[in-house]
Amino acid sequence: MTLPDLGPLMLTLRLAAATTAILFVVGAPLAWWLATTRARIRPLVEAVTALPLVLPPTVLGFYLLILFNPTAPLGAFWVTLTGDTLTFSFSGLVLASVIYSLPFMVQPLQTAFAAVGRGPMEAAASLRASPLDAFVTVAAPLSARGFVTAGVLTFAHTVGEFGVVLMVGGAIPGRTRVISIAIYENVETLRYGEAHALAALLLAFSFTVLVFVYAFNRRQAPRVG
Repeated sequence: MTLPDLGPLMLTLRLAAATTAILFVVGAPLAWWLATTRARIRPLVEAVTALPLVLPPTVLGFYLLILFNPTAPLGAFWVTLTGDTLTFSFSGLVLASVIYSLPFMVQPLQTAFAAVGRGPMEAAASLRASPLDAFVTVAAPLSARGFVTAGVLTFAHTVGEFGVVLMVGGAIPGRTRVISIAIYENVETLRYGEAHALAALLLAFSFTVLVFVYAFNRRQAPRVG
């Protein structure tokens, strides 16, 4: 088996780490709001959040490509702010990945927050804890299992992205050529040895992630009897 170029792997891990970190900051408040709100727009927000689960990645990538274009308001603003484009750049891949992986962060956290219930939060409020203090000291620790699951699934899902990153970033070596793109290019140019090596890495990684998540959830589950 041919030894693969590990550059795409390193870039992929950077992308997954950045995406996961951003989604912890963005996704946790959104998941908390969805788990606790009674607002009428909740189903609409949930549908928008879950849209990447059912929308073909190339469709989402196409619309993000239009949105990130330097002639579009967001793309033009980014060029003015940074001097670089969102299209065909690592920054664009990060933003696209945040949108594409959003449900993998929000849904496990929403489930975990909903399981906490109102009782512990009301008890914290009765002790004069602010909403933020109650969240940090009560809800978050009780939802640790959800945080671990959400983080691992988000990271793994970002590692395996293809359609969105291809549409938004292309395949620029050292800039946007992540591991899934490298596999596709190796197959397209009949370099099956390198494709096998990279695909085997992804297969082993994905299997390990699933085993960890299932084992962790089983260990953390409350015992009955």
